[in-house]
Amino acid sequence: MKRKAGMVHGVNTNVALFKAVAAEIMPEVDMVHLVDEGIPFLADAKSRPLAVRRMRTLSSFAEESGAQVVLITCTAFGRLVSEIQEAVKVPVLSVVEIAATEAVNLGNSIGVLGTHPGTITSASQIIQEEALARGKKVEVKTRLSAEAFAALQRQDWDTHDKLVLKLLNDLMQEVKVVVIPQPSIERVLKQVPETGRKAIILPSVRLSVQRLKDKLDSLAG
Repeated sequence: MKRKAGMVHGVNTNVALFKAVAAEIMPEVDMVHLVDEGIPFLADAKSRPLAVRRMRTLSSFAEESGAQVVLITCTAFGRLVSEIQEAVKVPVLSVVEIAATEAVNLGNSIGVLGTHPGTITSASQIIQEEALARGKKVEVKTRLSAEAFAALQRQDWDTHDKLVLKLLNDLMQEVKVVVIPQPSIERVLKQVPETGRKAIILPSVRLSVQRLKDKLDSLAG
């Protein structure tokens, strides 16, 4: 039987991005993509139960469609994985957890770049929790651009990319590892040649799709 994986997205722009990388890394795997752009981005405590319920519903749909593993691509919902997992029998992974864990593997001076407060909060907390569990001390520095997020929402990519690129260049001066947990901002990496990077940059899309494949492989083995 052909293997199948599910991806749950909070923004439609993530679909094409993840489709392309999944087709490259695991072309033999069928993908199920589910999108709900109406999920509240955890702006306050009252919105959390609604976000959990809707993410559980989408994950359940993916499971019903035959997905053997589900990946939550929006970083603002990364810390909901344990609650989402309760609703399905298949493993649930999140982009932000994967990126944060890898960052702790690579260094103790870590930067987090994002355009949404939920991304910064989720990634920073997971990095600190992962480091604590390992008995490792890390320093986390963050850069947030709400203006870039607003530009993304109106699809003003030129403004978005300029703002994000400036933050990335600043952050690379201060840390050893930069986590880019939001798939939507990875596009700026094309403007930063690898030879000119002053820090390790973790692109979350490729990393998380590879971990998704690894999980599928482990289930098959």
